[in-house]
Amino acid sequence: MKYIVVTGGVMSGLGKGITAASVGRILKNKGYDVTAIKIDPYINIDAGTMSPYQHGEVFVLKDGGEVDLDLGNYERFLDSELTHDHNITTGKVYQSVIEKERRGDYLGKTVQIIPHVTDEIKERIRTVAAASGAEICMIEIGGTVGDIESMPFLEAVRQMHAEEPEGHMAFLHVTLVPMDSQGDQKTKPTQHSVRELRELGLRPDMIIARCRVPLGEGAKSKISMFCDVPPEAVISAHDAEEIYTVPLQMEREGLSDYLMRKLNLSVFEIRTHWGEMVERMRRITGEVNVAIVGKYTNLQDAYISIREALKHASIECKCAVNPTWIESEELEEKPDLIEKLDRYDGILVPGGFGSRGTDGKIRTIRYAREHNIPYLGLCLGMQLAVIEFARNALQLKDADSSEFSNTKNPVIDLLPEQEELEDLGGTMRLGNYEAEITLESLAHRIYNKTTITERHRHRYEVNPEYIEKIEAEGMKFTGKNKNRMEILEIPSHPFFIASQFHPEFKSRPGKPAPLFKSFVEAMIEHKNKKEL
Repeated sequence: MKYIVVTGGVMSGLGKGITAASVGRILKNKGYDVTAIKIDPYINIDAGTMSPYQHGEVFVLKDGGEVDLDLGNYERFLDSELTHDHNITTGKVYQSVIEKERRGDYLGKTVQIIPHVTDEIKERIRTVAAASGAEICMIEIGGTVGDIESMPFLEAVRQMHAEEPEGHMAFLHVTLVPMDSQGDQKTKPTQHSVRELRELGLRPDMIIARCRVPLGEGAKSKISMFCDVPPEAVISAHDAEEIYTVPLQMEREGLSDYLMRKLNLSVFEIRTHWGEMVERMRRITGEVNVAIVGKYTNLQDAYISIREALKHASIECKCAVNPTWIESEELEEKPDLIEKLDRYDGILVPGGFGSRGTDGKIRTIRYAREHNIPYLGLCLGMQLAVIEFARNALQLKDADSSEFSNTKNPVIDLLPEQEELEDLGGTMRLGNYEAEITLESLAHRIYNKTTITERHRHRYEVNPEYIEKIEAEGMKFTGKNKNRMEILEIPSHPFFIASQFHPEFKSRPGKPAPLFKSFVEAMIEHKNKKEL
């Protein structure tokens, strides 16, 4: 097993995740099986209880793991499926160490950071890497060098470097090269960051310099000299037009040539479909406009998988998708704004938790339904579609979710088996679940399958007691998992479909989520009809 450790310096948010994903993609293009591990130094066990404002989107894995959004980038770039074990947090590590201490596994020894915590970290890394069956494991250490929270993880990989055979481990350090008011690139932050890294016993094999414009030769030479790496090991990671071009950009910088020599890797197969996908993306000519009505729209990282899924679909449909992010509460405060939704070619309502902003989303859904605008609802976007339909088509004015109120008509509710689990605190439906699709439905035409598997993250379900009444009025449930409704659609509408699951989590460049691809196609058709 070869290990590539990605660390960051100077400041957070430099793009370590995209860097790690891009390096993994480059090596996959060379014919190697690559997996990835994200280390988050926070004490939370996982990202499941975190607000999107704290850490962006909570990405859900196939086994139900709720993890950092960088694992979503890994899955998209590597076209792989990871598990919750691929996300290591301080909380997970300390929880395990304390449980072992309580069981007496340490035989009465004083439990310390070194060796017990660092041994736990190393064991987790090696176990996950081995279980993946991959040949190369990317390891991203969150935070920046110097953060007290990251110290045990940096010490653990330092020990691993000493324990692994020569040529089995490489360190990539991502730093910032800012520009001064004269336009000169300044290398001092990088020099100080590398010095701090070396004080911890770690020597970078390659420096990835994040900069606005390509790194000049003078700056590259300075970094090479003061940081003790060859010039070819200083890679310019200047701002890219699109994240999917980053692997190609790094390849042109010579990253793979140097890294593969460092790890004694040879090229035995070249996979070129990534470059072809990027070229298709560059050749896109048409465009459609979509309104995304949510409650975290001021922080687009909260919806990063939706943004990328639309992008994947746009590549396949050869049509750019221009999103407008609309805060749902604005539609409550300014009802007149609803009329402006007519300018869009499609409307998307994403998932979420809590009652804030739901009235604005419900008004949005009603407008899409009554004005024949293509609509895609995801998770809460499906539940609110049921509530809107029950209120306005069934005339159940107090129809609501029991998550939001004690209504007499809980069209969205906890199912009996979930209520039993509520006392145990385990009512969430997370990860992969199957759905059976009704023949000759829109859902069947989209998937061309009768059984699908998609990822979930929700607690409440469509109440089975209301299904017959709802379907009698024209809304059909065409995807089901036993008594759980997975997909709804309105056959009389040009394109109105919603899913209880999150199709965006399985969307990939070159392999768009079927619901998103069909949504973009519907928007193109809607726009063409408007222009006639």
